[in-house]
Amino acid sequence: MKHIPNILSAFRLALVGVFIWLFTKEQYLACLIVYLVSFGTDVLDGYLARRNNWVSNVGKVLDPLADKAMLIAVLCCFYSVSAIPLYVLVIVICKEVSMIAIGAVLYAKKIVVYSDWFGKIATGLFALAIVLTFVHLIWNWPSNPIHIYVYLVAIAVGIASFFHYGIKTFIKKQGNGRIDEGDK
Repeated sequence: MKHIPNILSAFRLALVGVFIWLFTKEQYLACLIVYLVSFGTDVLDGYLARRNNWVSNVGKVLDPLADKAMLIAVLCCFYSVSAIPLYVLVIVICKEVSMIAIGAVLYAKKIVVYSDWFGKIATGLFALAIVLTFVHLIWNWPSNPIHIYVYLVAIAVGIASFFHYGIKTFIKKQGNGRIDEGDK
């Protein structure tokens, strides 16, 4: 049972390929469903891991990797059909690649930084922006690009999260290599 969160994360990673394949076939409704399943399993695996203390080193790497891979794949696909501007894609890729690199360095030093509310809010806003982008692609509604504004807010919160993680890691870090749960 303790491997269920890791299995869900691996499943989410596999869904990235399914999403890209469906997108190339212009199956946007199916892509939306795949994305929502991915998002739902992300929430579920996090809940199960924390609730049952099934947190593992593999999960600490696999979960954020699956999240970032899906986000970048979705945004690349959206850019390929001009659903989002290039600057949204570039900013998100730069932020995510930076977080992967910093996360790898910290992980090698046995420092684990847990997700906090800034990160969760940014994730929720990106999910909303992605759903709105699909609404725009599938049903061409609304005619104004409200999804772009949601991306901009998500990016701002994501950047705030990035700096908040840095502050938690480098200023508030305790000597045991782990950020206190109270610092969340």
